[in-house]
Amino acid sequence: MKEHYATTLQWLERYPQLHSLISLGLLVLGAWIANWLVKRILLRGLYRALEATSVGQDPAIAESKITARLANIVPALILSAGIGLVPHLPEAAVTVVDNVCSAFIVLTVALALSGALGLLNSFYERRPDAHLKPIKGYIQLLKIVVFAIAAILVIATLIDRSPLILLSGLGAMAAVLMLIFQDTLLSLVASVQISSNDIIRVGDWVEMPQLNADGDVIDIALHMVKVQNWDKTITSIPTKRFISDPFKNWRGMQECGGRRIMRNLYLDQTSIAFLEPEQIDRLRRLTLLGEYLQNKQNELQEWNSALADAGKEPANTRRVTNIGTFRAYVEHYLRQHPGVHQDMTQLVRQLNPTANGLPLQLYCFANTTAWARYEGIQADILDHLLAILPAFGLRVFQHPSGADMRELGRQQAAANTPV
Repeated sequence: MKEHYATTLQWLERYPQLHSLISLGLLVLGAWIANWLVKRILLRGLYRALEATSVGQDPAIAESKITARLANIVPALILSAGIGLVPHLPEAAVTVVDNVCSAFIVLTVALALSGALGLLNSFYERRPDAHLKPIKGYIQLLKIVVFAIAAILVIATLIDRSPLILLSGLGAMAAVLMLIFQDTLLSLVASVQISSNDIIRVGDWVEMPQLNADGDVIDIALHMVKVQNWDKTITSIPTKRFISDPFKNWRGMQECGGRRIMRNLYLDQTSIAFLEPEQIDRLRRLTLLGEYLQNKQNELQEWNSALADAGKEPANTRRVTNIGTFRAYVEHYLRQHPGVHQDMTQLVRQLNPTANGLPLQLYCFANTTAWARYEGIQADILDHLLAILPAFGLRVFQHPSGADMRELGRQQAAANTPV
């Protein structure tokens, strides 16, 4: 066997190109077999062993492709170690193959580290408090550092120079690099401030009108924050804009458990008047006003009795008004409404009169932050108040419309018709 092998080598020495070609073929075949053994046998065996555990059943591990990428190192190592044993190859060719294999190994390790960092972020996001302190921005920064180092090592390996030579030249390129990576640096600073000051979290409702963003934060990354608007569109906002630009975060409203209701009823000022005794008696039958009107009449009688003879002139006396009584009714109505938060501010106040009527403002909080439920409570309150206004002799101000003009014309026509 040894004699046959020696004879074959002596024969191949006569044909150096054939010898080199056969040796290269055997080297590539050995690398392919090693790759097949690692991926088809070792990795499959490892996967089957892990499937028996809860860790191995996690789909995130398979998606990271860490072991598959590391398995590619084996054929590269075989090629790098064996290329020098191929006879009759030029030294330059050996150097090129060795450098390419080394660069491939560096790139493969960088990809595996990137997959490991992604897997770390995936595991962290499963924590119940992960949305309070997201680390996705930091993970992306680490990936940039890994690939930057890998790029330097790959270039140094391909040109067969020490990485220190490239690193020494980075000092002169610092200004250029800062210009190129200025967005990354600003985003990194913004991410640190957002995390340390708890400015926004995943799930927060934020509003940034200048960028047409109004919805829930669904992702916080190093460079971008994604906001899903209420129309289901997604707005991507640079992370640094949450430090430099004003925006509204509705988290406080969601945490307190109440959402503000602030609506104005514009009352026709010509409908404001004093209440007649029969009107007072009719309104006293309302459960919400019985005690108020009794106390109010006692107060006014005590006041008016002290006027003596001056009290004979109605203009000198104090009387109950329909708008004051209606305001008291609204206050009592809000205090007993099941949809109003009773532990938060409640106001019913008059604003400055306008050309569109006298604004009567309702200021209170619904006892829910759910959008649909909140709108239902608000509409229910306004529906009732608008419907009960005529009982107080009040009217809502409304600009005349075509229907109003037609009704006025019919009334005038009826008034001019002879009997």
